[in-house]
Amino acid sequence: MPDTFRKTLFAILLASAGSAATAAPGTLAFVGARIIDGTGAAAIEDAVLVATDGRIVAVGPAASTPVPEGAQRIDVAGKTLIPGLINTHGHVGDVLGLEAGHYDRGNVLRQLGLYARYGVTTVNSLGDDEYEGFEVRNEQNPLYLDHARLLVAGPVLAPETVEQAVRAVNGVADQSVNYVKIRVDDNLGRTAKMAPEIVATIAQESEKRGIPLAVHTYTLADTKATLAAGADLIAHSVRDAEVDDEFMSAMKAADVCYVPTLTRELSTFVYESEPAFFSDPFFLRDADPEVIATLREPERQQRMRDNASAQHYKNNALPMALRNLKTLQDNGVKVAMGTDSGPATRFQGYFEHLEMSMMVEAGLTPMQVLQSATQVAADCLGLNYLGTLEPGKWADVLVLDRNPLEDIANTRSLSQVWIAGNPVPPAP
Repeated sequence: MPDTFRKTLFAILLASAGSAATAAPGTLAFVGARIIDGTGAAAIEDAVLVATDGRIVAVGPAASTPVPEGAQRIDVAGKTLIPGLINTHGHVGDVLGLEAGHYDRGNVLRQLGLYARYGVTTVNSLGDDEYEGFEVRNEQNPLYLDHARLLVAGPVLAPETVEQAVRAVNGVADQSVNYVKIRVDDNLGRTAKMAPEIVATIAQESEKRGIPLAVHTYTLADTKATLAAGADLIAHSVRDAEVDDEFMSAMKAADVCYVPTLTRELSTFVYESEPAFFSDPFFLRDADPEVIATLREPERQQRMRDNASAQHYKNNALPMALRNLKTLQDNGVKVAMGTDSGPATRFQGYFEHLEMSMMVEAGLTPMQVLQSATQVAADCLGLNYLGTLEPGKWADVLVLDRNPLEDIANTRSLSQVWIAGNPVPPAP
């Protein structure tokens, strides 16, 4: 939507819903809450947020923000409003319980509903998206959404020749993918790594088609190389070495975003014993008891304790990822919240809250983390109509019972989720 048209539209909406005596049809007014708008600005106490037809038209202190007569008033006194969370790296549709191979329309919609109930209102699915995911993406009506928005990348591309690379990029581009996704990683020496000339070809073809390139990397050297080739989103942490000034300067010069996916590392080893979150009521309200029971099996836990890769991720990769996240944030690199949730044991919706807690453990402030999961994430994905609670944005609103600036774990006090002004229904 062009900026001039957007500004005109929002001026009309504001005139009808905010300053007029009578509310326009479809006007909501959230009244009395603290508002953390996602921009990094100080919270507004005793605030009002007004939305019409799913768009925010007014936000401010109650004393100076009138509630239009006839608006549906939503009393949120004593609570905190934040923007809907945006996961810049998830996966949607394939897993059911602990099994892959269940990609269908019903599973895509089920998982988008699950994300939404946990307050994740937009998911960038980076790989293995099939026809039904594209269909759901294409059908999304922004006015009537009550599940998480979906972006898709199609298959993770793995061509073996330059010619195959050209065909692969154009094949997914013809399906209007939101991202092209590749992996440049040898999985701790277990698989072959994509050749540099193929990476370069994919980056060139993606740029020609105007589609951003998301890259799974592991090492600092590979991440630098893919960045130089034209990567637009670094979809995982650098996990083998400390990031350096050369890398950070290149990231900032190219305006490329970095997605830590700390919970991806956690998931590789955390089930070697019973994780603390198995007793978290927020987790349990949408968790499958059969999956939890399986993950509690002593034999399964022992296999994870004996797994060399799991212990490497635990003792080497995750500590390095945590240190690098703090360094990058401190040096002005754009950090966007993402989890790689969706594969078995990476629990959609809950892992996004766990990721934010881990980001604070790495040394970020709660405000920085909230901004990473809202405004920065929206900016990194090019979604300028999302990410903050400001006039003109879609009314993706989370209602929290407690203040997340006091403790980031308070995002788990989630009591209401609204997407484009639509309430997200409870689990069926």
